[in-house]
Amino acid sequence: MKQHVLITGATGTVGKEALKQLCQRGEHQISVLCRSSSKNTRILRPYLNNIDIIDVDLSVEKELQKLNAAYDIVIHLAAVIPPLADERPELTHQVNCLGTKHLINRLEQISPNCFFMYSSSIAVYGDRLNSPNISVTDKLPEHEEDAYAQSKLDTEPIIKASKLDWTIFRLTAIMGVKNHKMTGLMFHMPLETQMEIAMPEDTARAFTNGMDKREELKSKVFNLAGGPSCRTTYKEFLGINFRINGLGTVDFPPKTFAEKNFHCGIYIDGDDLENITHFRKHSLQDYIALNKAAIPALQKFFASMLRHPIKYFMKRQSMPLKSYKNKDKKLMERFFN
Repeated sequence: MKQHVLITGATGTVGKEALKQLCQRGEHQISVLCRSSSKNTRILRPYLNNIDIIDVDLSVEKELQKLNAAYDIVIHLAAVIPPLADERPELTHQVNCLGTKHLINRLEQISPNCFFMYSSSIAVYGDRLNSPNISVTDKLPEHEEDAYAQSKLDTEPIIKASKLDWTIFRLTAIMGVKNHKMTGLMFHMPLETQMEIAMPEDTARAFTNGMDKREELKSKVFNLAGGPSCRTTYKEFLGINFRINGLGTVDFPPKTFAEKNFHCGIYIDGDDLENITHFRKHSLQDYIALNKAAIPALQKFFASMLRHPIKYFMKRQSMPLKSYKNKDKKLMERFFN
């Protein structure tokens, strides 16, 4: 019999790639747990002949009763992410933390032998600007001002205490083809931050390949990133994207970017997961080439012509700059040294 895989977050950046890979394999019975919406329906439409859809809102505990099958593997990717996570911290806790707890409780009842694969985040390590080399054994700080990071930090112990076989992947910054918008959140990261990206396809492959590596992965936490060929600084990475999109240089006034209290860094133990799941296929140069090819020449031309008003509008979204101009001491303490 085919193994039965349950995937959550299948309409998100990594989830779409994971679902695509699972369907291409054709080796599994696939169930998708997601909230009903027109967007989700549109994304899942190409896979309707290969999947069963279970309409569940993770923020509502009783809806988990809709899960009645026996699952062999659960890939749990669903989460409220920034910027919405910052705007609605209560929802973030309800979905990311309590939703995961309720999901695990239900799985312990109906699928006690399943393998639970969870996507955590590099955000749990907090600000690593001055100590960018990260390993899974590092101490994890509390995150009073980062609802998303705190939700992941609060969820990991719930998973570790469960009766299921589990593994946790702490995902780095996932950067694909036009999957990240230039919002006000971009100004929260200090320009000198070291970072190591991973592309969505590779990230998904760590989960889909990992399904067959239960014994090597279970009861362990791993850092997931693209490796040495995917390392850069935020200033360089932002500059690459500005040039690709026709926006010129990253020429904002002082205090537009925060000077502390964000996350990202370099995973010095990232090879541990690669050596088991062999998921890495792309480099930073691949990211650049793929994004260049995805931007129509006409779009880049008009962005270039309008780059000054575009960047003026972007600058107005900078919370660090607003706090500096308004002399907001509380926010200035959050963003600046």
